Amino acid sequence: MEKDTSNTIRRAEHFQMILIGEGIVVGGIAGLVIVLYRMVLEYAGLWLNMILRFCGRHPLRIAVWFLLLIVLAVCVGKLVKFEPMISGSGIPQLEGEMTGKIDQKWWRVLPAKFFGGFLCLLGGMALGREGPSIQLGAMVGKGVSKGLDRGITEEKFLLTCGASAGLAAAFHAPLAGVMFSLEEVHKNFSVSVLVSVMTASLTADFMASTVMGVESVFQFEIIEALPQEYYGMILVLGIVLGALGAFYNWFTLKVQSLYRRARRLSVTQKLMIPFLCAGVLGFTAPKLLGSGHNLLEYLTSEDVLLGTVLLIFAGRFLFSAVCFGSGAPGGIFFPLLVLGGYIGGAFATVYVQYMGLDMMYINNFVVLAMAGYFAAIVRAPLTGIILIFEMTGSLSQMLSLSIVSVVAYMVATLLKSKPIYESLLERILEQQGLETPKDRGQKALSNYVVHQGSKLEEALVSEIEWPNNCLLVAIQRGSEEIIPRGRTRMQTGDVLVAMTNERDMPAVHDEMERLCRQAV
Repeated sequence: MEKDTSNTIRRAEHFQMILIGEGIVVGGIAGLVIVLYRMVLEYAGLWLNMILRFCGRHPLRIAVWFLLLIVLAVCVGKLVKFEPMISGSGIPQLEGEMTGKIDQKWWRVLPAKFFGGFLCLLGGMALGREGPSIQLGAMVGKGVSKGLDRGITEEKFLLTCGASAGLAAAFHAPLAGVMFSLEEVHKNFSVSVLVSVMTASLTADFMASTVMGVESVFQFEIIEALPQEYYGMILVLGIVLGALGAFYNWFTLKVQSLYRRARRLSVTQKLMIPFLCAGVLGFTAPKLLGSGHNLLEYLTSEDVLLGTVLLIFAGRFLFSAVCFGSGAPGGIFFPLLVLGGYIGGAFATVYVQYMGLDMMYINNFVVLAMAGYFAAIVRAPLTGIILIFEMTGSLSQMLSLSIVSVVAYMVATLLKSKPIYESLLERILEQQGLETPKDRGQKALSNYVVHQGSKLEEALVSEIEWPNNCLLVAIQRGSEEIIPRGRTRMQTGDVLVAMTNERDMPAVHDEMERLCRQAV
């Protein structure tokens, strides 16, 4: 297929209908991949429990298990060396791909991430399936794009569709899949991408629900909505979550830096550290192993003492950082929700013991803290609100979820804590020394939204010094598409459609984002 300027623009005119069909294809394939991924991870958890019970207190069996953990570390190390892009959650790699700074080989990432995630969960690492599911879904989108010989512009849409499908199938949360892919991955809400992403997300969720059932991820009960008289506590909780979210980001990056400074250790030797830690915890504190779903069930179904809540939180916090910092294939998406839930549980328990709060509201604060902690760390509050709503199946918390998320977001921003995935992407680019390939010359269309108070607001097109090698081809204003001329005046909310060569995408993207956001 020719991918020159005229063809790119002509095909873009029909994107909305084309992408609906392609979204169904991507959603169906991604849904199947993620269902298989969820199934093998469930088996990994079951087999781990069986192994720990079999070992019991027998020294010889325990020794054999530790030898097997070393073997698992070696296998994962070989997979990471085979394809370095499977390290970590995969979301930063996807964001780098969307801006043209990373070019992942989908046919290598898919199998390596799939089996790497399985081996890590079999070893008991405190990592989540959701980040890897998003990367796997995105790589399905890229594979479909390559198979259909689509251009780079269309490929970015299909990557977004795949990411949405991955999260929808992993969490049984189609709306959160849509919102996360738009808010965090694509960073644009154009009609074309919205409709295609919704199609992919719903298709993947349908497939996952057919196989795995329609029950929400969390089954704990919210007896009634939090009365407004307790909303002052929500503000305090939001401040606490914002501060602790900023600390989480700092600590996660610090642990990652410590691993990187250990230059004498190979990739495999670094991975042995969390695997062996998991072996020790398996015989001392087995609740801390795995994704942490059992920890939330324990917190919300039992009358847990404050000291126990704090001890589990501290142990889980440290173990998660050790696992993720090593570069193992696995995410922090679900583990940070678990930590947020325990912050909420500790917060509510303090108020129960010392301020007279009714115990039936503890679960409310667990849910609120999960959303607020996510907003502070990832800096995607809308996704957090919708995600928790879908995962709990409760609509009664929407107002309080919104309040705590906004407050936590503001506090983390004031503390100058960067979004975790943005920081991780910078680390990947720095560590890998990745550069945009220079031998690819396709034309790519990208969308940018004019923000209120930015340099572009109410400015004429002719007054702006646009990036080199960038052509402004259209301005979308609501349902109207404007052909830009020198005297065209831009407004807040306008979507600027810019064309550039693929090799120039990273520089053009950064400069256009600066123009659209920077104040005069």
